[in-house]
Amino acid sequence: MLYLAVSYLILPAIWTRIEREAGLSKRTMVTANAQGIAGDPINIGLIGERDDVVRAFNAAGWYPADPVTLRTSLEIIGSVLLNRPYRNAPVSPLFFEGRREDFAFEKPVGISANRREHVRLWQVIANGADARPVWLGSATFDSGVTLSRDTGQVTHRIAPNVDEERNRLIEGLNSARMVTSIDQMNGLGPTLTGRNGEGDPYYSDGEIWIARLVSAGSQADKPADITAPPPLIQLKDIAFSLGSRLFGD
Repeated sequence: MLYLAVSYLILPAIWTRIEREAGLSKRTMVTANAQGIAGDPINIGLIGERDDVVRAFNAAGWYPADPVTLRTSLEIIGSVLLNRPYRNAPVSPLFFEGRREDFAFEKPVGISANRREHVRLWQVIANGADARPVWLGSATFDSGVTLSRDTGQVTHRIAPNVDEERNRLIEGLNSARMVTSIDQMNGLGPTLTGRNGEGDPYYSDGEIWIARLVSAGSQADKPADITAPPPLIQLKDIAFSLGSRLFGD
């Protein structure tokens, strides 16, 4: 009886989380570059219409990224070399499930486009559990400009701690009162030695934070309701955080 209670009642209760969006399960939660090489991990999710997404990032101080062209590539080089603003600097394309990102947003840190927060978003479900679209995204912090080893184009190096940028992005949307609730779901899984398509190292607890956005241009009247993950997931996240401090950057 003790075995049955532990195996079928207690352990499932402390491990299992309610996946509110069944359509997100069994996806490979990592992006790829144009050559098909694994890129940055998926670490955020959003629920809301296209206009809700745009309004939320605008309210939180983010800017839409320009497309990659010769002109914008020269402009980002000038921004970095001359330390001048370029708030809509281009973001190199990535692919998720064979599709290029639907949105790319950024938030400069400092004057130039050298360092910035940025995120790419893909709509993965047109009509989710809340009868609204569901988006998955990859949020990372660009720590400096370099040249792509594959294309020779201007690109950025990412900071290794991708969880830090995930947390900062969701917390920023929440602070702007653009979020009604926040949940977690399984992502790529704990990773200490990940590398993206440019060879940049990263580490992550492997969790995806999902934010339900306010709708129709409204603003939340209080901070978002946050659903805590199951106890063993919390313990795993704490252990990973401690481990990454010892072995990460």
